[in-house]
Amino acid sequence: MLTKKQHELIRFIHQRLEETGISPSFEEMKEALDLKSKSGVHRLISALEERGFIRRLPNRARALEVLKQPEDALPGSARAAANDVVGKATGAPTMAPEPANDVIEIPLHGRIAAGMPIEALEGQSSLPVPAALLGPGEHFALEVSGDSMIEAGIFDGDFALIRRTDTARDGEIIVALVDNEEATLKYLHKDGGMVRLDPANSSYEAQVYQPGRVQVQGKLAGLLRRYH
Repeated sequence: MLTKKQHELIRFIHQRLEETGISPSFEEMKEALDLKSKSGVHRLISALEERGFIRRLPNRARALEVLKQPEDALPGSARAAANDVVGKATGAPTMAPEPANDVIEIPLHGRIAAGMPIEALEGQSSLPVPAALLGPGEHFALEVSGDSMIEAGIFDGDFALIRRTDTARDGEIIVALVDNEEATLKYLHKDGGMVRLDPANSSYEAQVYQPGRVQVQGKLAGLLRRYH
């Protein structure tokens, strides 16, 4: 027996896959089920996965496959047919899959430091990241160098998880590439036709540039920290 929320979630995932061919994001599932946090979504997905209703495809942030639907969600004659179709499609009897690896490998571009363009760091290595920390979109990681963002809780040696984008809203923490040379992690502010990059450390001053000198490379999506 599935709980009410488990029923709601599998119906929502199935409907979204039917309509768009793309799994809903954790944020969309949280809102659709009126949950308070994404951790609740993860618990529901894990429960459905253990019971063989869905599976997560490894190394992809938004890849859920509905293996079968609850019997009480299908007309009587369609129940066996639906499960039979799943078995034929997968080439194996319908059963609970082995637990999927909920870790995604994303590119680790290196330390974000003055004088080092992001492009020069690409392809060096990768970083395993829990899928729960990432939303939709393409991501990469940067190792933070320095203390200019400590008042935002970002410390030297942290790994900043960045969603690739070339646009950002005022007040967001972004990776900015200045003059195609210097990459920096700062708050973005637009100030009288200029671009201001604000640190989160009262010991540092803001950096102000002409708009054409600053390119948004991505915005902060999360942090990883190692404790020694």
